[in-house]
Amino acid sequence: MPVLLVLTHPASIFAPRLDVIVAIMAGQMIHEVLPVGWLQCNCSILGDPETREALVLDPGDEIDRVLAMLAKHSLTVRAIVSTHAHIDHVGGLQKLHAATGAPVLMHADDLDLYRQLDMQAAWLGIRTPELAQIDQMLREGDTVRWGGYAANVLHTPGHTPGSVSLYLPPNVLAAAGQAHSNIAGKLLAGDTLFAGSIGRTDLPGGSTPQILRSIHEKLLVLPDTTLVYPGHGLPTTIGEERDSNPFLQHWADSHHGKRQ
Repeated sequence: MPVLLVLTHPASIFAPRLDVIVAIMAGQMIHEVLPVGWLQCNCSILGDPETREALVLDPGDEIDRVLAMLAKHSLTVRAIVSTHAHIDHVGGLQKLHAATGAPVLMHADDLDLYRQLDMQAAWLGIRTPELAQIDQMLREGDTVRWGGYAANVLHTPGHTPGSVSLYLPPNVLAAAGQAHSNIAGKLLAGDTLFAGSIGRTDLPGGSTPQILRSIHEKLLVLPDTTLVYPGHGLPTTIGEERDSNPFLQHWADSHHGKRQ
């Protein structure tokens, strides 16, 4: 959740509901965002309109709604990805896996946190969800593929040790048939970067210096036009956050002074 301001191996909580944030368009990726559960985690469904293969990101709860959206678009789930192992993002992993048979992917550095799901549930006073088997460990530089699409895995620790973001560059979207030259890339940032905020770091495994380093070294190097889909709340762009996010401005100002 945000801080509020008051596989190919290489060599905000209070926002309005976003039942459909991006609809299918002719020749374009299917992208549906469903805010699910008590904490309104943004569960993303990314589908190829040609092959009907899909990637599901962070199915934290309300799996019946997720399955209904998949059925609406006649999509078959190729993989289920967890950006991090907080309960609001992983609570529905096992139910979705059981319903689809799709493998579950997570970074190894969050496995200990995932195994402590009972403790997380106790903090919130809710029932402990059933644990899913993690079928594949994500690593920096991996590529997750479905249909004609591919997303690059960025390891962005700080909110949790194993937090990851997925980046779909413009050329990947264009190659999959999405027009035209002005297309922007997509970043699925989990709870690392939000519109006007960053992920909280006061929970076990969190680190403020680490999350700021992840954002500045992994995310802010992306094009300003990159569309950012956070784990909670409304979408934004890299350029908007570079220019106006107060948490990032403070870090940039302090580091600029050190270089003088």
